[in-house]
Amino acid sequence: MSLPLDPETIDPDDYGEKQAVLEMGHEEAIDHVREVCEDVGFGIPVEFSPSELLNEKVDADRDPYYVLGACNPEIADRALEQTMGIGGLFPCNMIVWEETPGRQRVYHVSIMKIARLLGIAPNDEAWAEIIDETGDYVEETFEKLETIETEHTEGDDD
Repeated sequence: MSLPLDPETIDPDDYGEKQAVLEMGHEEAIDHVREVCEDVGFGIPVEFSPSELLNEKVDADRDPYYVLGACNPEIADRALEQTMGIGGLFPCNMIVWEETPGRQRVYHVSIMKIARLLGIAPNDEAWAEIIDETGDYVEETFEKLETIETEHTEGDDD
């Protein structure tokens, strides 16, 4: 089966990929990302550890991997008004995984942009506003994560 599009031709900006690296322990990074998300206007109604679940259920021996389900209820409500199918992608996940002890990667893709790319959501002005608004929250989140990363790294040099 071939894919309907070539993933290598899609710019990560088209699906809202964002990443940051935090030089801290895994639990500390989870708490930090949660706090930053809440500070910028996301709630975290759902969170779980796939690695703990898989390690327990299928003896997977996975390194720490955690999902924070970020959501702004007002935007989510507007998104559902535009397309009920967006619920298949809810919430806007912030992923934290341990690359090495003391080094965590934070990863996010825009469900709003993905929904538009896949035709789940309309390609109109109302959806563009939802993409812009969620994008602003995500941008602020990652700016704060990068600021803390820089401050934390600089503090390690002392």
